[in-house]
Amino acid sequence: MVGKLWLRVVLAAAVAAAVLPGTGTATASPRGRTPVVLFPAFHLTKLKVTVHDQSAAPDCPRSGAFEDWYRNDHPSAEFSQVCQDRLLTLRYERDRAKPMAARFSEQPGVDVRVLDYGRTSSAPFYEQLYRTLEGRGYRRDADIRVAGYDSRLTPDMGGFLRRTVRLVEDTYRDNGNRPVRLVGHSNGPIYAQYLLTHTSRAWRDKYVQGFTPLAGNLPGQGLLYSVLFTGLNVRDFGYPADRANAASSAAMYLTAPSTYLSAADPAVFGDREVVVHDDSTGRDYTPRDYPRLFADAELPVAQEIAEHYIGFVRFAQPRWFPDVDVHAEKGSGLPTVVGARLPDLTPGQVADPGQFLNRDGDGNQEDITNEAVTAWQAMRGHSFTISDNPGVDHFSLPGNQNVLNRLLDDLARPGRVTAPPAAA
Repeated sequence: MVGKLWLRVVLAAAVAAAVLPGTGTATASPRGRTPVVLFPAFHLTKLKVTVHDQSAAPDCPRSGAFEDWYRNDHPSAEFSQVCQDRLLTLRYERDRAKPMAARFSEQPGVDVRVLDYGRTSSAPFYEQLYRTLEGRGYRRDADIRVAGYDSRLTPDMGGFLRRTVRLVEDTYRDNGNRPVRLVGHSNGPIYAQYLLTHTSRAWRDKYVQGFTPLAGNLPGQGLLYSVLFTGLNVRDFGYPADRANAASSAAMYLTAPSTYLSAADPAVFGDREVVVHDDSTGRDYTPRDYPRLFADAELPVAQEIAEHYIGFVRFAQPRWFPDVDVHAEKGSGLPTVVGARLPDLTPGQVADPGQFLNRDGDGNQEDITNEAVTAWQAMRGHSFTISDNPGVDHFSLPGNQNVLNRLLDDLARPGRVTAPPAAA
């Protein structure tokens, strides 16, 4: 009797529509495959920005819409890059009576949402990963789902935790109560780590099969300090070519809490690299010197936000280990920008390629960042492995065939399956 009931449940699950919050329907995956939930990199989640009767930027359109994401293939003809920056610049209220996460808000008349939340279409950069999984029978939006987020925000903001817990639980249930593999790229592992360290051991044991951080930016990277002065355009991750764009972009990063979340944590970096050199004074600044950097630059708001969000997502001490099986991937052997020599400490400078400071890494994140995850070798009760990929750059890592083959091997490892409750 129980066997027949279980068979009916399995058959029903195979044909039922799995509903994702705000994403429509998708056919549930058959039992036996480990589902995947992907956490994209910094600004690799598609955002839809809707503007209605805004007055924050009077010389920009009062109403309209545009999208914001890396490699946006239909950029706005109505909103210039400067206007987009200005409208995406968060307001910050210096009210210490409020929790830090509550001090940030959108410009009046601006609404920002993740496009196609949960679906692979929300993060098109990872097409090679999706196709590789499809070659093993996976189906998009069924057993491949995407935990996208607004990359300006930190994981304690915007309902990230509640929304992501629901996505993982829905993916688990819609795939025969099979635990989920979390896969994150670049900044994505920061958000996945926050999820893992803000849920219970029982929750992780039930819902998570393992974690694959691809060049996880867990301790931050040096580059973000100089971006506060030069800006960085999301569409191509190129530096602004004129002062107006450099000023609008730098201002946007100065009030985005994720800038500081992503900046090199002195607890890990110490003074091992120079992130800003000020030509006007001859002074070098390392991650350990960030309070002096912001004081010398007369950026009190930056210093206030930095004190809270630099090193915000902890990972290096045993109490902050993820406590799931981990297979990390990293690239190495490539010159990597970690900072810049600047004429002075004025935000809004146009960067010159000859100004950049480099060290070894994957072309985007330095070796210090990519090797920090080895702290998890001390994790007890769960396995930890890290694979090096010499010469593979940061943005090629998620599509590299060797990386994907190892991911497929990890997905094939048995996970715990929870039987549904027996009928009364």
